[in-house]
Amino acid sequence: MSRVGHAYDTGMPRKPLSPLPEAVAGDHDALAEARAASGACRILGMPDANATRALRDDLLRLAASGELTPAATGRGAGRALQPALRGDRTLWLDDPRCGNAAGAFLATLDGIRLALNARLFLGIAETEAHYARYAPGAGYARHRDRFRDDDARVLSLVAYLNDDWREADGGALRLHLDHGAVEVVPRGGTAVCFRSELEHEVLPAT
Repeated sequence: MSRVGHAYDTGMPRKPLSPLPEAVAGDHDALAEARAASGACRILGMPDANATRALRDDLLRLAASGELTPAATGRGAGRALQPALRGDRTLWLDDPRCGNAAGAFLATLDGIRLALNARLFLGIAETEAHYARYAPGAGYARHRDRFRDDDARVLSLVAYLNDDWREADGGALRLHLDHGAVEVVPRGGTAVCFRSELEHEVLPAT
């Protein structure tokens, strides 16, 4: 994300970093409890410092070589590029153009899948993940990750790679929970896990 001189205002009252339940990376019992209690939680220390650095370097390499492509919305006949609704550029982590860090992180995510399946009986069959990069002005309008005609997506997880995020950079994740909207800042080394049917949006980067 690029930095600009003006302040970032989400239009919502100032809050602490995130009023969500929290779990430390690797504590699958705490993660399962937090996810079951509220449907969303922050994961502290995910990715760890070394993984964050390796993933960020890989993402920047891919972006510089033009490997990231504009992300579409919908699927099948309804799949379309709608930059006014979704402005990020992406690449799936299992793509051979990705580096070793992507494969290692996919393995970490799959470990979480297995752990939560065992604790919450979610029946998640597979793990999929992609890099996403938001240029200044880009965001993602309010949506659900689960498709209306397919319940395969059960849990969503967003992990942040920003090493020097500041409030002026924008790009907060806004989750629309039953008790109201909650915003999570995209600070590196933290992740957010939530139900895939939960409505959420990415506020524009600046």
